Amino acid sequence: MKKLSVLFIAFFSAIILVACGNDDSSSSSSGTQVISQTSNNYYQGVIKNGHYLTSKSRGVSVQQNDNQLNLKGFENGLLSISKDQFPTDTYILQEGQYIDTNTAENWLGRKSKSNPDGLNPSGKDTEVPLYLQQMDEQDFMEQSHGDLKIKGMTIGLGINSVYYYRKEAYGAVYQKTLDDKEIVKQGKAIADKVLQRLRKNKDLKDIPIVIALYKQASNDSLVGGNFFAYSVNKDGATSVDNWKSLDIKNYVLPDETSSEVNTNDEDAFENFKNQVQKFFPNLSGVTAQAHYVDGTLRGMHINITTQFYGQSEIISFTQYVQTTAKKYLPNSIPIDVQISSSEGIQSFLARKTGAKNFYSHVFTSY
Repeated sequence: MKKLSVLFIAFFSAIILVACGNDDSSSSSSGTQVISQTSNNYYQGVIKNGHYLTSKSRGVSVQQNDNQLNLKGFENGLLSISKDQFPTDTYILQEGQYIDTNTAENWLGRKSKSNPDGLNPSGKDTEVPLYLQQMDEQDFMEQSHGDLKIKGMTIGLGINSVYYYRKEAYGAVYQKTLDDKEIVKQGKAIADKVLQRLRKNKDLKDIPIVIALYKQASNDSLVGGNFFAYSVNKDGATSVDNWKSLDIKNYVLPDETSSEVNTNDEDAFENFKNQVQKFFPNLSGVTAQAHYVDGTLRGMHINITTQFYGQSEIISFTQYVQTTAKKYLPNSIPIDVQISSSEGIQSFLARKTGAKNFYSHVFTSY
């Protein structure tokens, strides 16, 4: 189910990228083009020499991240933080070009004689946890006379909540749950060092640099992690001293362990689930990922796994889900529903904030 969820998000990302199209504004001297903006919700992107300009350090992490939802939650959450500081109607998003792959690998490693730039503490893997798991850089540009100049930057730091390690090569995997206070302490200390290093680059000496801290979920979690603090560093500041806390949580519904989920939200989903299962019993599961900000439900992603494959049945089921979701689920938040079987995605539904009706699509095989 987690793999299908990631594929679903990737599918939408591809649609958004294709929909952007090409813009007629470009720099002939550098071969750089700016992707046209189709909505104020999205940044304009950058194409260089006919190719989308990807991050120089994309995909670099300390070790294999078994929970792909951490990666998506990290990227999407970081983008939301950036939008608050660098409005989409003013800035152009260029994926990170200042922290290259080699630098990222060194920073994500342990500090040692052979790697003095390591941001993770020195010591043996079996004794000292690795805290910094992943990082991402977003550059925010302004265009002037065909040239792009960097005017701001956001750095996301993914901090482990659980440390996984082996006592011997190819041996059993052990885990250690990390203390929340230590996660915050280590994250803020690492952020301070990152800011100092970035300021040494003449292009980054005076621009505002946002640094955000993300607490990674465990590998077996059905939801991704969450950002818990960020800092906006202006006027060439070389130390982080103004952190702002974030209250962002993700939960799986139905929830049988946490008392933090709003009862009304849980009841609404339970009613939706019961109605769907009552009329279509051939279902393997109905679950939801609920996204909360400051204790308020801000979004919901629902996964429904079926055991039927007939096209007419899928169409009827999709229509029924649409009617039932409209009746029982909250109408003030964005909601998407993914319907799938063991063979892949069968259909999906989505509704934006404030919209009355769901958009739906049934996948057809030819």
